[in-house]
Amino acid sequence: MALFAIGDPHLSFAADKPMDVFGPAWQNHAERLREGFLGSVRSEDTVVLAGDLSWSMRLEDCGPDFRFLDGLPGQVKLIVKGNHDYWWTTAQKMERFFHQQGLESLRLLHNNCWLYGDVALCGTRGWFLEERPQAQDEKLLRRECIRLEASLRAAGEREKIVFLHYPPIYQGYQCPPILALLRRYGVRRCYYAHLHGPACRLAFQGERGGTEFFLISADYLGFVPKKILD
Repeated sequence: MALFAIGDPHLSFAADKPMDVFGPAWQNHAERLREGFLGSVRSEDTVVLAGDLSWSMRLEDCGPDFRFLDGLPGQVKLIVKGNHDYWWTTAQKMERFFHQQGLESLRLLHNNCWLYGDVALCGTRGWFLEERPQAQDEKLLRRECIRLEASLRAAGEREKIVFLHYPPIYQGYQCPPILALLRRYGVRRCYYAHLHGPACRLAFQGERGGTEFFLISADYLGFVPKKILD
């Protein structure tokens, strides 16, 4: 049994959003993602999907994308919300949809934690505050901090690994409220996605404030999930 993570599948089996318009790195990306799973993930493993799963706008249109993900190796696939997951609705509606569609491996990492042995997997979308944040941005960030803290509290005294969609730190930018939560709860490792192509050069990877940070965007990883724990 092993734990893996990858973000930004950006699937579009039911939406007209071909990703190859973003360059050669995204050509045939769904098939490359399948091959990446088949070459690394086993049926008994757990995979965290760190946001931007489907380009569909409504949950009821996500079936083809979710069936693709459900059919990949991995006994459990934990879903974190991304900034392009416009189909995201309430946990109750999504869990009902998973059940109705027979999507047995998909689970939500949202206002909760998931235990992987003695380690607690925590997470939320996160948010950016730019140089001139709008009131709406500040409201969204406060909400994301509440969700992250709920996830961290659910973990109790266990070792915690955090998965975010937005990077809480990168070149020239920090998100102090989220970084403060990571420090307060003693989070040793944080994995994030969202950055693509040339923007990956802005990623901060390394230790800061007692937490080690890692970029797990799909194109950055070559569409091969990153192994985190055995």
